[in-house]
Amino acid sequence: MNEALIRSLTPSVLGVLVRRGADFAAAEDAVQDALIEAVRVWSADPPRDPKGWLVAVAWRRFLDAARADAARRRREDRVDEEPPPGPTSAVDDTLQLYFLCAHPSLTPSSAVALTLRAVGGLTTRQIAQAYLVPEATMAQRISRAKRTVSGVRFDQAGDVATVLRVLYLVFNEGYSGDVDLAAEAIRLTRQLAAAIDHPEVAGLLALMLLHHARRAARNGPDGNLVPLAEQDRGRWNTATIAEGVQILQAALARDRLGEFQAQAAIAALHADAPTAEETDWVQIVEWYDELARLTDNPIVRLNRAVAVGEADGPRAGLAALAALDETLPRFTAVAAYLHERDGSVGTAARLYAEAARKASNLAERDHLNRQAARLNALQP
Repeated sequence: MNEALIRSLTPSVLGVLVRRGADFAAAEDAVQDALIEAVRVWSADPPRDPKGWLVAVAWRRFLDAARADAARRRREDRVDEEPPPGPTSAVDDTLQLYFLCAHPSLTPSSAVALTLRAVGGLTTRQIAQAYLVPEATMAQRISRAKRTVSGVRFDQAGDVATVLRVLYLVFNEGYSGDVDLAAEAIRLTRQLAAAIDHPEVAGLLALMLLHHARRAARNGPDGNLVPLAEQDRGRWNTATIAEGVQILQAALARDRLGEFQAQAAIAALHADAPTAEETDWVQIVEWYDELARLTDNPIVRLNRAVAVGEADGPRAGLAALAALDETLPRFTAVAAYLHERDGSVGTAARLYAEAARKASNLAERDHLNRQAARLNALQP
């Protein structure tokens, strides 16, 4: 009797589902599922409202099937939207992150420190060395910068000068060999140069290229550091030098001199000399004077002392050095070099050994120790 009742109710139950919005084929499937369930359970516990029971069960089965079908279609759509195998164009937002970290709510020095730490991947120690401050001081500066930007909207990007400073410091860390970031800094600076017309962006790109062109010659076969004067200039990348010089000349022609253009001009003079002895040190001193005027940076004045020692003799270099703070990084190494050129072998050997103890990386420390050992071997 139950089976006959079930069969008699089928058309009306199907009609209810269709009226509720189910398409006919899906409604048929749902009703068939409900009928099978009815045959299974009605013999033991027949419902008081057979039609209502069938409609409820069939509608639930229809909804379950509709949800499962929708989920399946979403999975298929996601598969169709996936890119095909092979090379794909990547979206690179690294440069945008540099600008966002250089937020106007931060001071330029804090913005640079935060960007180097958060995006550049440098350690607090490396950033502190670049800024010539204790590591604890730099850690506090970065922490304050994080707190400052934690509650602000990043809808206003920082200025170009701050981003250039970050890229410059990232390149310097990569070029030192501690962190291999030089090529990445060049890539990002190329992107920036293509995006905006700014002579200092061009100056920084030229500076990076001119330094990077000498990278292959910076270390000997044993990995030891090779000073600029002793490098095999045949290993310098002449194509990269030519590109750097061309970019620099175009920037200088705009008569809007900045510190990166001045540094690039110094690097170009080194690159232009066929031999170390033919380097135009007089002109390099003049560019250091311009750079000192633009920046008043003590490291610039330290490098200028070396250039003066080459242009006007080691005693002139030592006189320029005497006006500087002895705690400057590489001050002792410069003093050692100038004393050696002045013939004070014993003093130079002692200073080289002292400079080695102060060196910030292993390659530089080894080089200075070798210089000290070489001079000690010459003494009676």
